[in-house]
Amino acid sequence: MRKFGLIGYPLGHSFSKGYFSEKFLKENIVGCSYDNFPIPDIGLLPKLLADEQDLQGLNVTIPYKSEVIGYIDNLDPEAAEIGAVNVLKIKRLRGRIHIAGYNSDVTGIFDSLLPHLHRKIRNAIVLGTGGSSRAVCYVLRRSGINIAQVSRSKRPGMIDYSEITPGLLRESTLIINTTPLGMFPATEHRPEIDYALLNENHILFDLVYNPEITFFLRSGIERGCTVISGMKMLHSQAEKAWQIWNDNNL
Repeated sequence: MRKFGLIGYPLGHSFSKGYFSEKFLKENIVGCSYDNFPIPDIGLLPKLLADEQDLQGLNVTIPYKSEVIGYIDNLDPEAAEIGAVNVLKIKRLRGRIHIAGYNSDVTGIFDSLLPHLHRKIRNAIVLGTGGSSRAVCYVLRRSGINIAQVSRSKRPGMIDYSEITPGLLRESTLIINTTPLGMFPATEHRPEIDYALLNENHILFDLVYNPEITFFLRSGIERGCTVISGMKMLHSQAEKAWQIWNDNNL
């Protein structure tokens, strides 16, 4: 049995197990399973790999996309540049476990944004500073888009929420939420920006996919904004992960 799964903590919000279980059924992929492994500390990863001898691949989610790099033997150059990993490919060679790390979030983010990039987006606001935020910033820079990255507290090269001025909101026609705000079960939360300043020129992209339309996105819809759900990204990055796990050249 080829075994795959997801690590992170907590995992009650995740649709990944359902997605892959349905994929295996629909595509008649036999001899494979996918499970959630909610580990409260990334230091438990070696024990998980030792206990689960059939594991060949893992997805990585909040809060371990950057921390997991310390456990990787071979880091893909793109993932190294981003500083975050969400796909582990696991090989067992002569009694030793070898882990390669990749970032399929890049594919999911680009696929989600591609239909909208014709709108001459010059400036974007990225809410959050975690592993997913790093992948978002990587894609935006590659697309020639200027970024204002927002942290809960002041950091070098970033602004905090109090510095999101009306002018910045008007000029930044793309706003991306990479934080877990609004994720199930705390669906009544949203990032603290002035939604009254948004209009039909704005695009709101939420990496949260459960619920599919978050409070953040609903607030944009009420102002006439174009919204992008995280569901497209989930599907796209999952397919890229499956490709990585089954590529014998990687």
